[in-house]
Parts: sequence; structure tokens; C-alpha cells
Amino acid sequence: MGEEIQNSQFDAQDYVRFEQRLQQETALLKSWVQEGRLAATEPQGGFELEAWLIDEALRPLPINEAFLKRLDTDLASPELASFNFEVNSTPRRLHGSVFSAMHRELTQTWHHCQQTAAALDAGVIMIGILPTVENDSLTLANMSGMQRYRALNREVVRMRHGKPLVLDINGEEHLRVTHRDVMLESVATSFQIHLKLTPQNAVPLFNASIILAGPMVALSANSPFLFGKNLWAETRIPVFEQAVAVGGYDAARFGPIRRVTFGDGYVQQSLLECFEDNLAHYPIMLPVDLGEDPERLAHLRMHNGTIWRWNRPLIGFDEDGRPHLRVEHRVVPAGPTLIDTIANAAFYYGAVTALANMPMPPRRRLAFDKARDNFYAAARFGLRARQQWFDGAQLSVSELLKKVLLPMAKEGLAQLGVVGADSQMYLDIIAQRVASGRSGAQWQRDYVKQHGRDMHALTAAYLERQQQGDPVHEWSV
Repeated sequence: MGEEIQNSQFDAQDYVRFEQRLQQETALLKSWVQEGRLAATEPQGGFELEAWLIDEALRPLPINEAFLKRLDTDLASPELASFNFEVNSTPRRLHGSVFSAMHRELTQTWHHCQQTAAALDAGVIMIGILPTVENDSLTLANMSGMQRYRALNREVVRMRHGKPLVLDINGEEHLRVTHRDVMLESVATSFQIHLKLTPQNAVPLFNASIILAGPMVALSANSPFLFGKNLWAETRIPVFEQAVAVGGYDAARFGPIRRVTFGDGYVQQSLLECFEDNLAHYPIMLPVDLGEDPERLAHLRMHNGTIWRWNRPLIGFDEDGRPHLRVEHRVVPAGPTLIDTIANAAFYYGAVTALANMPMPPRRRLAFDKARDNFYAAARFGLRARQQWFDGAQLSVSELLKKVLLPMAKEGLAQLGVVGADSQMYLDIIAQRVASGRSGAQWQRDYVKQHGRDMHALTAAYLERQQQGDPVHEWSV
């Protein structure tokens, strides 16, 4: 979904042709897996950080085309709404002082974004859901001017037979709104962590990412308010799931298949299972003609880009053209600060590595439905959530993080060869956040409780502290 498309109008033949290409490329990927064609390299990581453009009133400002043109970097790209954009990192080997290097690069990129926005009388902010966003801003007039987004919206409307999307969230309060297009999705901005896999470690790392999703959401939650309502600690999760509510239907699973999904089971033998599931169960959404060369897997990758698993398998290509696998861990929101962002990544890479390297596969110790329940409990209650853990244990997510997962993250970073100073610096931030109980979501709720429900004042206070750069557990209320 990251690349522009040349045509956004489709007919019946387009779907037939795309289906044929998808079948061919899925079969080709299967042969590559069986023949050991996928790249096996040292662990590498990277990320995508989505953010908001705001005006002087701290409301969404739809100028990403002018902003990105002036920014002039290959590390940035547009998002669905013209008041959002995305910055990317350079992929790096997960070794040595990798997180300090990631932090330096992100700091330079973010400062460039701030300066560029200021030249346009604008600002930038990283937060899961901008408290000042209003439903009136979520119009097609504020959609980024790219064919792929227009086509995506048209296909979602077609697949729903014109039926409106309904956002219905029960949290601390209740919110119900209807919408005619996919622009609801644009209220949710993420920090998406990428991990390059090898054929040998792909299954354990992918399944470990599933198990880790609940604790990751709890410690990083940063989206409690939408349209003035206090909802989930990480309201971005139900928003995204409901904003693209289209899918297929599988009688064997007794119901609809959601395109934004936690999934329905661990991977057993290979990540190929996900791509075969894509082919078998998900209707084609964007039947674009992407050329004849099946070796680029262009149609398979496009189709996979319209299925938003919270842990999504990706196919990429090395510089020498050899295909590789990645997992995209999509559960973490943007913000609150640059150092919190890198700390989230460090914790993920360490914990997922240690989990994947356990002698007994963790999926044998925690049923998939329990991992899924953990995810939604963590999204709803944040650091106050309860979690089910290995061998039937039940404990608070804070206790799980403190006693189990933080030591595992430290061990995993050591296994990767990350230097002790890097490991200690960023994992200490996670430890102090957990000890204080103050995630970005909790700080926002505490601020509103003390100062009243003024979303402009909340956003101003949040932005001031973000720009100061101290980790969120140190923020004053």
C-alpha cells in the first residue's frame, strides 16, 4: 500500500486478472519457501512513525503535500489524510549501539520536520489520537491527493454496498458515530516496528510478536480521547478495526473475516500460511495491474497491504534482489516523545528475541485466544489491565512487565549483542514508566482530571512537554 497506483477505476476483468496474478505469485512464494530461497541475514530493525500537522489552534492542518515537498527527504511520505505524514528510519543491524543510532537519526529527522512545518506556519505532533480532531475534519476534501487512497475509499464503500461505517466504542464513556468513508482511519497514528526475519526464526519471532502485543499496548498506550470522549487507553485499536470494517466470509470460522485483525491463530510451519490465507479468504480490494514479472510478487504484496493484521508479515527484497521476510508490529501508537519511542522499540526487540529463543515455544504455554484477550484488555485498560500468562498464571500487566518481560528484554538485547549502555538507558525508561503507572494515555487522563476537559488545553500541554523531550513518566500534570 506504500506505492502510488496509476489507475483507480476497475472493471470485472481487472479482478480476474489480479486473482490470476495473486494465485501465481502465492504459488511462487510457496516454492521459494520450500527451496530455501528466502534471505537469511543478521537481525535488522527499523520503524515507521506517523504524525500530525497542526495549525496555530492545534487542530489538524491538511497541508502534507506542501510540507513533504519542502521537507524533501526519502524518509517521509504522505498518509491517508492530508494532515498526517510518516517518517521512516534507516534499517539497522540490531547490535552494538543501535538504539542510540536510531535515536540520533529520528531526532535529526524530527527536528527537520519541525523546522519545515514552522516555515509553513504549522506544527508537528506525535500522538496516537489528536485530542482536538473533530469529525468535521474527516472529509474526503482532506484526503491526501493520491490515487491509491481514492481507490481504497471507493472499494471500501463498494464492498459495504454503500452502508455507512459505524464507530461504536464502549470505554470509560460511550461513543457512537457514523461515517460514509474511510477517513475515520486517519484519526489513528502509529509507531510501526519492523523486524527482519530468517527462514529459521520467522515462526518463533512472529508468534512471539503476537504474545507480546498485549503488554506492548499496555505500556505504550497514548490514545484515550476521541471527539472529547474518554474511551480506551488505546482507542486507536477499536477505531482502526471499525474504520475499515470490510472482509470476507468463512463458514468454517462461523462468520466474517476482519481486514483489521489480531488474527485467529499462531503460525504453525511458515509465514506462507498468512499469504495463503490472504488468497483464500480475503476479497481483492485494489485489482491494480502491476506488471507481468511474478518474481517481484507485486500483486501478493499489494493484496497483503490491504489486510491490516496487528502483526503483519511482509515480503521485501535485499539490495541483491533476494527476497526476505519481515514482521511489522503495528500495535504501538505514536509518541509521547522521541526517547519514549526508541525505548518502546528497544523493549520490543529485546523481549521478542528472548521469547522466540525459549527452549519450549511460548505458543505451547499460552493459547492464542488468551493472547488475543490480553491484547484487547491491554488496549482498553492500559497499565491497569490483567493478563493471562504462561501455564495458566494470571497477573497484572505491570507485574508481568516488571517481573517477567523487562528481565527478558534485557536478556534478549544481550543475545542480540546490544551494548549494555544502550540496553540499560532505554529499558530503564520502560521500567520507570511501568513503576510510575504513567503512560501517555494515563498522563492525558490525569491532566484532564485535574484541569478539566478542554481538548485544546490538553493538546497544548502535551505538545509543550513533548518538545521539552523528557520521557512521559517524568511529565508534570
